[in-house]
Amino acid sequence: MAKEKTAYVCSSCGYDSPKWIGRCPSCGEWNTFVEVKLGKDSQQSVRQLSSRQNTSSPIHISRIDTNEVPRINMHDAEFNRVLGGGLVPGSLTLLGGEPGIGKSTLILQTVLHLTNLKTLYVSGEESAQQIKLRADRIMPTTPQNDATGGLHLLCEVMIENVFDHIKTLAPDLIIIDSIQTMATENVESSPGSVSQIRECTAMLLKFAKESGIPVIIIGHINKEGSIAGPKILEHMVDTVLQFEGDQHYMYRIVRAIKNRFGSTAELGIYEMLSDGLRQVENPSELLLNTSATNADNNGEGLSGTAIACSIEGVRPLLIETQALVSSAAYGTPQRSATGFDLRRLNMLLAVLEKRVGFKISQKDVYLNIAGGIRVTDPAIDLSVIAAVLSSNVDTAIERDVCMTGEVGLSGEIRPVSRILQRVAEAEKLGFRQIIIPQTNLNGLDTTKFKIEIRGVRRVEEALRELFG
Repeated sequence: MAKEKTAYVCSSCGYDSPKWIGRCPSCGEWNTFVEVKLGKDSQQSVRQLSSRQNTSSPIHISRIDTNEVPRINMHDAEFNRVLGGGLVPGSLTLLGGEPGIGKSTLILQTVLHLTNLKTLYVSGEESAQQIKLRADRIMPTTPQNDATGGLHLLCEVMIENVFDHIKTLAPDLIIIDSIQTMATENVESSPGSVSQIRECTAMLLKFAKESGIPVIIIGHINKEGSIAGPKILEHMVDTVLQFEGDQHYMYRIVRAIKNRFGSTAELGIYEMLSDGLRQVENPSELLLNTSATNADNNGEGLSGTAIACSIEGVRPLLIETQALVSSAAYGTPQRSATGFDLRRLNMLLAVLEKRVGFKISQKDVYLNIAGGIRVTDPAIDLSVIAAVLSSNVDTAIERDVCMTGEVGLSGEIRPVSRILQRVAEAEKLGFRQIIIPQTNLNGLDTTKFKIEIRGVRRVEEALRELFG
């Protein structure tokens, strides 16, 4: 009998070694190697793979057909936007997120609307009755399934049995919920281990590419915030989607971390309701405080609030930036940022003190992006400085004024991209004035806009426009 072999695999990056090592030479993590038993079937499959006949041949690049592959319409504008226009046939998509954030709800309500496609939903975590209860809550009038379309449920954890049912059912779309619960007979380890996740994903990838049937797999998140399993999991799939948001907020955001068929700058925004997730077509109206855009309100505004016009992908968003500046209670001033890069906040505070002359080095500064979203657009810099200074001098900024602009280290206001979309979004929401970089104002036809557009070159000019 052949002796059973073992190997040691890093649980962080998937690096394998014939013996145990304290520190992984690939990712540098300590004490991450776990023992994995290599089954006989796995060793035989490796030998068969090395001795198989070649089924493909080289082809000149000029003879490759470049016609665009028709995408599958998911009947969800937000989901289609993040995917780059729809689901590509034969693609492998990974959706990850925190527990309870709504990953299964998002996928289930999406496939329930695909009545023209035969979908196989494989669940290794829940029973068919649990999924049916959720489906009835999302769509009380669930259409009757027939032989040509509809949703089919399968509760199974062995990947070989899943492929047997796929041959029988012949679906058009496959959902795996989740990849951490799947296991294969070729690997003698528990489901969720590094070797099981890697082997099951490789089998699904091979099936998707050979059959042309798209596969969507749902992944868990570890305590560090990354997708559980080896890092090679994200390299193997075509698209990696991150479903994020705070459970205490009603908004959920889908971001594309990796996308071989589209841009990674897009995002989709949903609102969590009792009957599922609702698409947010105009997120600016929800992310802004209702009193922030009401110019007719006679009540006095609050200091420390500024409205920024940001761009996420191709979508303009007006976001409320909140800042609180107070005297430091301890020797070391506190700096805190929610939804914004803390290091960039420290840089902007240094610019405000060095170039403008406001002494805030001995004060606590707290920054928050309202709505629980995370913003990476540098055009929000000007609103951050305005909100901090507004709270410092305890003077409110007018509610019908918004701004956009990147702040440089010398205090200059640098130009931003897609200025026409930003101005049009501010005008649509009823703002009276928008402050933009002077460079963007040059060559801009302001006559077709009803909103007042003011250009500034430096931070001092912007602050004079806001506070007089």
